[in-house]
Amino acid sequence: MKTIHVYAGRGRMRDERAEQVLIEQRFRVVTVIVLAMLVLLGWRYGQLQLGAHETYAARSEENRIRLRALAPNRGLILDRQGRVLAENRPAYRLVIVPERTPGLPETLDQLAGLVDISPDEMRRFEQQRLRSRRFESITLKSNLDDEQVARLAVERHRLPGVEIEPYLTRYYPHRGLLAHVLGYVGRIDSQDLQRLDRDQYRATTHVGKTGIERRYESQLHGRSGLERVETNAQGRVLRVIERTDPEPGQDLVLTLDLDLQREAVDALGDLAGAVVLLKIETGEVLALVSHPGFDPNLFVHGISHADYSALLTDRRRPLFNRFLAGGYEPGSTIKPFIALAGLDAGQITPETRIFSRGWFQLPGHSRRYRDWRREGHGWVDLELAMAESVNVYFYQLAHDLGIDRISRELALFGFGRATGIDLNGETGGVLPTRAWKRATFGEPWFPGETVITGIGQGFTVVTPLQLAHATAALAGRGVTAPPRLLAPADSARMVVHQEENWDAVFDAMAAVIHGPTGTARSVARQVPVRMAGKTGTAQVFGLPDDQDEERDGDELPEHLRNHALFVGFAPLDEPRVAISVVAEHGGGGARVAAPVAARIINRAMELGY
Repeated sequence: MKTIHVYAGRGRMRDERAEQVLIEQRFRVVTVIVLAMLVLLGWRYGQLQLGAHETYAARSEENRIRLRALAPNRGLILDRQGRVLAENRPAYRLVIVPERTPGLPETLDQLAGLVDISPDEMRRFEQQRLRSRRFESITLKSNLDDEQVARLAVERHRLPGVEIEPYLTRYYPHRGLLAHVLGYVGRIDSQDLQRLDRDQYRATTHVGKTGIERRYESQLHGRSGLERVETNAQGRVLRVIERTDPEPGQDLVLTLDLDLQREAVDALGDLAGAVVLLKIETGEVLALVSHPGFDPNLFVHGISHADYSALLTDRRRPLFNRFLAGGYEPGSTIKPFIALAGLDAGQITPETRIFSRGWFQLPGHSRRYRDWRREGHGWVDLELAMAESVNVYFYQLAHDLGIDRISRELALFGFGRATGIDLNGETGGVLPTRAWKRATFGEPWFPGETVITGIGQGFTVVTPLQLAHATAALAGRGVTAPPRLLAPADSARMVVHQEENWDAVFDAMAAVIHGPTGTARSVARQVPVRMAGKTGTAQVFGLPDDQDEERDGDELPEHLRNHALFVGFAPLDEPRVAISVVAEHGGGGARVAAPVAARIINRAMELGY
């Protein structure tokens, strides 16, 4: 028993020594590890303090200092008398910064209970949110009224990340009167971003979409500014450290006269149509109307589906720009240009007489091309043929000239191509030629097509702007300038003819208004000066051969009635202004379009143009 106890005690002593050695070894290992970690930590600390100090100091500064773009004030648009056509008005908008808005869906629900947020506004917000960074503010609702601003201000402390921002909004005080000229601004979309300088538009929410607003966007917008601001942890601005002010956009003074624009719209009344009034020498546009118009203010903050649908379904097409893109047969307004071509070619003289029996036939053909007066006009010379708009006279003249000479003459006056006015979207119309018909229809040119070209029917298509520009060139005896709304262009000679030929055409056009049998003689008393003009009728609905081709057609449904046209210039001896009028489905040019033109010319003379 004793031996056993002695051996057991020695074993425990050996175990205690082994454990002590193991502990000492582990302690040394841990000590080394701790020392190594301290050394590594000290090295890293030194690296951050010395080697990377500038980098992390800059990052820290970025968290505290932010750059904020400043939108410039958009330039105003004025008429030639300095009257405001497009301005900026103070307003408020509701914006959200998603990064600072915990529980965005709940916040949106709260806001919907405070202000009326339409489905369109919510949809635009979500689309913009997907395109923006989380720290960027996104507009939820624009143009808040005073009551909405007050409700939001009371609840502002419950809505983190929600701000009420003051801003200037575009406003068009004359609404539809100038809609197709000025155009409108709208929210910047993805297509706009592809053509804009993003640095200059960082703080801008709207951009010109149509009209003058788009054509002169770079001048109207100005240049963005920049602020360096100090913010707190919640992103609220504490102070402005540095500021570079934005440069406001330029104010544009247009050539338009607001009084003449209003007179033109009033003169058209309920008729859909277009009016263009130009200064002959400079090409300045005094009035430019596409009627009916629309309220461009509807588009500034995003038009609703209901309002847009109403505009699209309106049978009078208020969104369609008639003076720029409307295509019409010129009808008898083409006759002065055909007459000038005949005089220049020696096919006629002012005294040349043609007998109108009420119809014209090509040699060897059975088809009859009718005059508007069934019984005919008898023997007529150039002046009487123009005054009474004798179709047979111009059928014969067109046949004698041929389509090649007619096309060359009309091209000299700008038919078949855009005028170059400083607006986007102008169409060039159609000036038919043999080559054009072959390329378009794969067919040859037929003699009968030349005949009807002489009275402005067939393939010829013009815009009201082209008609006014061509009339200005005619009134200027071949010298005029391209139409301009901002800076008038230099005038240039377009056409060269003998003086006596110009005189003959002017006298013939004067007889339309001041002659005893002129088609527009009823308006002679409405104008204070002698003027020249030509009425016209553009067919909408083809009539049977036994019916008058140029009748007013009051018995027809309105949408089948002919378009009424008029071109003219005044005063006769020293022309200063030229006009074109198109009244859609107005019936006769003499009865409808000529009085509209006379009223506008009268007002222009009163204003000293």
